[in-house]
Amino acid sequence: MDQYGTGRERMVQEQLRRRDITDERVLAVMSEVPRHCFVDDAMRGRAYGDHPLPIGAGQTISQPYIVAYMTQALGLTGSEKVLEIGTGSGYQAAVLSRLCSQVYTVERINSLLAGARKTFDKLRYYNIRAKLDDGTVGWPENGPYDAIIVTAGGPGIPEPLIEQLADPGRLIIPVGNQHVQDLQLLEKKEGQVEIFNLASVRFVDLVGEHGWSK
Repeated sequence: MDQYGTGRERMVQEQLRRRDITDERVLAVMSEVPRHCFVDDAMRGRAYGDHPLPIGAGQTISQPYIVAYMTQALGLTGSEKVLEIGTGSGYQAAVLSRLCSQVYTVERINSLLAGARKTFDKLRYYNIRAKLDDGTVGWPENGPYDAIIVTAGGPGIPEPLIEQLADPGRLIIPVGNQHVQDLQLLEKKEGQVEIFNLASVRFVDLVGEHGWSK
């Protein structure tokens, strides 16, 4: 096993299994996806640490535990169509792509989107479609989505995302102020919507028409 493989396995065993990540499919994918490929070369030695890392443009790649926790909360079985808001480095989309049928991901910062697309191509993750846009309006032409994940914190759940969520469907998003948020899971079932608070988190700002202004 190479140095990154060793770090990845230690990450799974110490940061995920020892906490509350119990979905074996999520654990297997976290063991597989090369997180170090989604950070700058200078950061590769820290790629499997229990912390977020800067990726440029004032954005971050979430700590591995948060990626696994949010992914597990979606309850994916393999056949779903998933929308991600906030491509960033592309790591979260890559993890999702191994667990569902198709990922659609939206990013508002061109340099990050270009880097993520290069990494997807390099790793041959061909079931990911990405575009540059305001993620708070979603990607309506490809909806509805079985699951939606938002990787930035906003003042509320954008209404367009609720509308684009399938029934039944799950949406996970950090909601709060610009310093701390509650990680909220929205479940839509038989026309009814229920929201659960899962954890206290801190994410970068969700910027857009239905989020924070720049």
